[in-house]
Amino acid sequence: MGCEPPRRLERALGEMYGDAAAADWLAGLPGLTERALTAGDGLTAERVAAPGGRSSLVVLVRRADGTPAALKIAPPAARPDLERAALEHWNGWGAVRTLDASEAGASGSGASGPGTSEPDADDAAGGLLLERLHHEVSLRSLPEAKALLEAAGTVRRLWVEPPAGHGFETVAERTARQSTGMRAAAEADPELAPLVEAALAARAELVEGASELLLLHGNFRQSKVLSGERAPWLTVGPEPLVGERAYDLARLVRDRAEDLIAASGGPVTARRRVKKLAESLEVDQARLHGWTLFRAVESGTRALAEGRRQMGEVNLEFAGWL
Repeated sequence: MGCEPPRRLERALGEMYGDAAAADWLAGLPGLTERALTAGDGLTAERVAAPGGRSSLVVLVRRADGTPAALKIAPPAARPDLERAALEHWNGWGAVRTLDASEAGASGSGASGPGTSEPDADDAAGGLLLERLHHEVSLRSLPEAKALLEAAGTVRRLWVEPPAGHGFETVAERTARQSTGMRAAAEADPELAPLVEAALAARAELVEGASELLLLHGNFRQSKVLSGERAPWLTVGPEPLVGERAYDLARLVRDRAEDLIAASGGPVTARRRVKKLAESLEVDQARLHGWTLFRAVESGTRALAEGRRQMGEVNLEFAGWL
């Protein structure tokens, strides 16, 4: 079977890592996939999931006993070792379950372990063997109110104590890195400066007053929750870190932002969504508001830097409502 990557993945990798780096990894992708398929106990490839995600190739496979599974191949920069560590810690509770990692081309147990700060050679190859979900059915297929209700019920399961000796970065560390790009965006376009300054001021206050250190998904939104057999809805694609729940919930607040912008009552709906989600998950509303502002501005400025102007403008307009 060929493992031609979807065009969406090719474009996204170029935006995130640069065309040259993306081309280098994509050139080696057939070999990575072949190694993952042949290293273990007889995986049989069916097809590549399309249109797929923006950060990895997902191959739908069958195990030797005929069980369906999904083989995920991600660049080392995406830190598949940390994704594996988070998924194994959740152990299927609210999230997709990892399967025998030896079948994904990893040595030994296949996990670098939560305490490992750098991926080993096998984890760097990015082979994650996962239970197969219905990749074509996410929460975005539901009406908005129902989708938000199911999303809230799913994400709360993920907020657990992190494993001892973990290697996940903190919310403070991640947002400090992101702040550099935001400042650069404001310097390049002075019109962005007021919004960036407000977001950075909110971050400074939030980091100073943070008290929770829970394991977070890191990129939780409706499209990251897929239909499954073992449970109605399960989360995929974590970018795990540790910190407070309000940070994790903030990305969900602006889900379907393009629909809100097209509607006349978008600003009111956005603020109502902050209040509703904060109350339903017992999260401090002011902190959720602050992290929603920061994450919207960060996503908007990053999208502009990557050439995704429409997405950047959507996120920045949403941030302006807050």
